[in-house]
Amino acid sequence: MKNEHIELAKNQRSFFETHATKTYDFRINQLKKLKKAIDTYENEIIEALRKDLNKPEFEAYATEIGIIYDEINFSINNLSDWMQKQEVNTPLLHFPSESFIVNEPLGVVLIIAPWNYPFQLTIGPLIGAIAAGNCAILKPSEFTPNTSALLSKIIAENFNQNYIALVEGEGHTIIPNLMENFVFDHVFFTGSTAVGKNIAQLAAKNLVPTTLELGGKSPAIIHEDANLKVAAKRIIWGKFINAGQTCVAPDYLLIHKNIKAEFVQLLKTEIAELSLESKNFTKIINQKRFNVLKTYLTEGNIIIGGEMDEKVLYISPTLIENLDKNAKVMQDEIFGPILPIFSYENLIEVFEFIQTHKNPLALYLFTNNEKTEEEILTKIPFGGGCINNTLIHLGNPELPFGGRGNSGMGSYHGKFGFNVFSHQKAIIKTSTWLDPSIKYPPYSELKTKLIKMVMK
Repeated sequence: MKNEHIELAKNQRSFFETHATKTYDFRINQLKKLKKAIDTYENEIIEALRKDLNKPEFEAYATEIGIIYDEINFSINNLSDWMQKQEVNTPLLHFPSESFIVNEPLGVVLIIAPWNYPFQLTIGPLIGAIAAGNCAILKPSEFTPNTSALLSKIIAENFNQNYIALVEGEGHTIIPNLMENFVFDHVFFTGSTAVGKNIAQLAAKNLVPTTLELGGKSPAIIHEDANLKVAAKRIIWGKFINAGQTCVAPDYLLIHKNIKAEFVQLLKTEIAELSLESKNFTKIINQKRFNVLKTYLTEGNIIIGGEMDEKVLYISPTLIENLDKNAKVMQDEIFGPILPIFSYENLIEVFEFIQTHKNPLALYLFTNNEKTEEEILTKIPFGGGCINNTLIHLGNPELPFGGRGNSGMGSYHGKFGFNVFSHQKAIIKTSTWLDPSIKYPPYSELKTKLIKMVMK
């Protein structure tokens, strides 16, 4: 099987070198084929997500399928413009010349997807790879076997494996084997920071560029001038969708002390109104993860929630307060339906608190004060986020999505996904009707004066 995977990658390299993937017609047809395939298997995708994660149909469609339709449509509508050479200015020194940038496909890319959004985070990067003219090998997570098997069927039925292929199995053996025995042109990984570091090390051996979409502890800051009712509704939605197993979910709350009591009550009300029981709430992915989350519930004071049903890997939406800043729940990204609450008196405390978990993938600020907004955006480094909302920034294909530092490197979605899988080739084209002798030796005193005049 290991040799089979390497042979597959080599065959993709041979196919890429025929240049068949580079034309506009080929790329646009493959994007349309992908969209049609998703439409054909829409019900099966929803069912696979239910089996793997108990995702409600609404969540499965909105966060896994609908968002992919948006991405494909956006790429189809803009691909022609993206593929055009980009003309840029040329210094007078190089007259008579013109300068432009050509987007060139990278070649054969490896896309490694996680389990929390197993369909979206496999197909999303693939859209950019197809649009940019590459061949691709997909490695979905083995922790969502039903979705992985369905993805394998969809890809095999619609694409030649010498162009796009999917490999299944244990990631800790398949991925190192692939990366150590075949030099990919790019590796795109979505997952944990710890595994991301291993991917980067494997890629570095052959100087393979990587995009790492990781995670981190993403704060939500609720300032005293916020619209509290709206903030509560949007935070609860953003945190507990997919049972908190979202890389950009609010990981903890920083609430201004003057409004904390009122806001906590609003959060409790919102949770109660959701009526998220085990039958209509995404489950925790596996027993190992469930056990980790269970230990978090022994820390601090549970305000609401904390119910568990180990048989179905269910943990109810939970708020916790009176936590030590060094508690276990604050050491790593929670990735579950548990939301710690802290308070602050001034923004200096906010800056110091977030610095202990610096470079979060996302940050959410709730305020109606533009000065506060500007101060937060200027002084806190983070991947991306929202003002007076949560999560929705990743649903706009006009915006780059990605982290920095421990939360990742590189970004994608829309044109940014196209760019990730393209090389920006810089070209200067010079006419031959004029060839000034100033740049050629011998270098006289006059030539030196002239070059100083031109370049100063």
